[in-house]
Amino acid sequence: MEIIFLVGRILFAVIFVASALGHLTATSAMAGYAKSKGVPAAKAATILSGIVMLVGALLVATGYYGDLGALLLVAFLLPTAFLMHAYWKETDPMTKMNEQISFNKDISLAGAALIIFYVFAKFGNDLGLVLGTPSLFGM
Repeated sequence: MEIIFLVGRILFAVIFVASALGHLTATSAMAGYAKSKGVPAAKAATILSGIVMLVGALLVATGYYGDLGALLLVAFLLPTAFLMHAYWKETDPMTKMNEQISFNKDISLAGAALIIFYVFAKFGNDLGLVLGTPSLFGM
């Protein structure tokens, strides 16, 4: 069963690594979009969010302080859902639908990250297939 948790962690992390690379390699374009959504200090926020996603994803995937990695992803996902995907502010039906999908995706991923946090914090020492210490917040 340890292999299933490892594969799940890696698959979960893929979306964040890909997105982080976009934030860190196409910073100007991403910052322009963030600025259009009213994000203050959009360029700095884009870089910081890219770093947070990359670090969080790598911690979850490797299992090294996986609980901390999961919390970093939650810290990225919840504000992003509300700041970047405020579908309730949209009037165009297609834009509203697309933003609602993105909002729901971010909220769902935050829920999954909280579950991952719990698993690492509660069972970290018994998980296996992790690099180093799996839990910073062991329960």
